[in-house]
Amino acid sequence: MSATAPTILVFDSGLGGLTVFREIVPLRPDARFVYVADDAGFPYGRSSEGELSERVVSVMAALIDAHSPDLVVIACNTASTLVLSRLRQHFAVPFVGTVPAIKPACAASQTRLVSVLGTEATVAREYTRKLIADFGQGCDVTLVGSRRLAVLAEAMLRGEAVDDADIADEIAPCFVARDGLRTDTIVLACTHYPLLNGHFTRLAPWPVTFVDPAPAIARRVVDLLGPRPEGAAGGSSDFLTTSGTSPHPALADGLIPFGFRQPSRV
Repeated sequence: MSATAPTILVFDSGLGGLTVFREIVPLRPDARFVYVADDAGFPYGRSSEGELSERVVSVMAALIDAHSPDLVVIACNTASTLVLSRLRQHFAVPFVGTVPAIKPACAASQTRLVSVLGTEATVAREYTRKLIADFGQGCDVTLVGSRRLAVLAEAMLRGEAVDDADIADEIAPCFVARDGLRTDTIVLACTHYPLLNGHFTRLAPWPVTFVDPAPAIARRVVDLLGPRPEGAAGGSSDFLTTSGTSPHPALADGLIPFGFRQPSRV
């Protein structure tokens, strides 16, 4: 890796990847960050696998050419489970993906009833089912594909009212009671979902542990790039969108550890 401050590109379909970004920044505050929201393609669930794969590879080629990142974080479960291996084959830059945190969730579960809450596309992937087969550790894993939660999270960030009943309906299938046992661990398999953590906790029919993979992703970035050198200067960050739209008000409300420069279009 470069001896100078690294450039880290964080990519998502929208603003869900900010939940990953905010975990990386405190560990490498000296880095130059480029956050890219592919909002022109949001939500990714509306695209076929072939269309989405081609889109992500094409957008990524342009981003790598423009910014020469030292490392790319695909802060999106849907994209990671579909196209991560292709990206690694196609580009020389290292990639850190975001995949459902099934292994740590199943290791931590006491009741052995675990749910994976993701987009419809993520829970349908063979990649996700293989993670369960390899790392389920005998747990009974319920896959729950939500069609609306990512859209609701983006709406909330725009300051729009979000109906509790809509969120409750989306998470209800995660809560399984069987033979005197109840689900005790839920994997948040979409980076948008931690934005709704407060709603999830309040609306849950009983207490559970919600597993957010973002801290582990941040640690993996440091594993690859190394820690911040002693005495290194502070970094910078740019916010890009594929649609050219302005950032959401939440970008100024504490979601980001430090401010973005004026947003621009990819």
